[in-house]
Amino acid sequence: MSGKPNGITYADAGVDIDAGNELVERIKPAAKRTSRSGVMSGLGGFGALFDLKAAGYEDPILVAATDGVGTKLRIAIDTGLVDGVGIDLVAMCVNDLVCQGAEPLFFLDYFATGKLSVDAAARVVEGIAEGCYRSGCALIGGETAEMPGMYPAGDFDLAGFAVGAMERGTALPDGVQAGDVLLGLASDGVHSNGYSLVRKVVEVSGLGWDAACPFGDGTLGEALLTPTRLYVKPALAAVRAGGVHALAHITGGGLTENLPRVIEGFGAEIDLSAWSLPPVFQWLREQGGTDQADLLKTFNCGIGMVVVVAADQAEPLTALLEGEGETVFRLGSVTDGEGVAYTGTLS
Repeated sequence: MSGKPNGITYADAGVDIDAGNELVERIKPAAKRTSRSGVMSGLGGFGALFDLKAAGYEDPILVAATDGVGTKLRIAIDTGLVDGVGIDLVAMCVNDLVCQGAEPLFFLDYFATGKLSVDAAARVVEGIAEGCYRSGCALIGGETAEMPGMYPAGDFDLAGFAVGAMERGTALPDGVQAGDVLLGLASDGVHSNGYSLVRKVVEVSGLGWDAACPFGDGTLGEALLTPTRLYVKPALAAVRAGGVHALAHITGGGLTENLPRVIEGFGAEIDLSAWSLPPVFQWLREQGGTDQADLLKTFNCGIGMVVVVAADQAEPLTALLEGEGETVFRLGSVTDGEGVAYTGTLS
């Protein structure tokens, strides 16, 4: 006798193709809701088609971005509050695209897990679709990978990939000069960077994710899972109005490292008293004993996007952005020199 087993199926090995098919059917309505001009095919094909001419472009340059959610995902998995991380995934990609002056056109996601939970995966992808809808971006495809032995029970990972376009000759940054005004757009909390430090601070605090939030409503887990703000539509409206020289998405590295990426050859002076440090960051600073320099280099500290504008356009662009629903702070200005110089203190 060979001792070899007989009749082993893929399901016996831990992969449920039927569950994958069920997931596709469940998320089709959410993906369909994101359809926009240019989309040529729905979910289910081997590839997704997009027509740039149908989207209104004459001489387009494509712009691509990819990202994940970081260890914020750990909190979502541990609390079961997975509905918002899809929005985070989209935001981390499309907020980067718009900094190049590009309009996000379509999005693809990658969802990997050891054992597929159709409900959890569907909630994540429905969040992705919501983020795409709010950004005017079509969810046109993705991949669900069930990989037994690769992830502990209940765990999953996410990655996103966005493609946008702009007409040739309209790329940002462009025209940055000393004297330009820095307009800061308020964040919705921690967004999706610095969560390894967040998790360490929570551990030191002795609080659980289900504890009452010490700096706001609901539980601590709920507060820290507030989705990343989507800046696409307001930012594009400002760019199209004229006078925007650069945009900086304030992610890992904070204001200290992200602003210099778009004002190369110049410096910046920022008045830290121009806005109030949101309560979540006050709590993280107090619990972790984090100094101001590290706080500014790790978190967005309440500013999720910086718009660099011509000085004579600062007031009308502030009004436009506020009309688009943004809270706008006049942070400072572009200077001769290099690096970011801070005045005042975060409070």
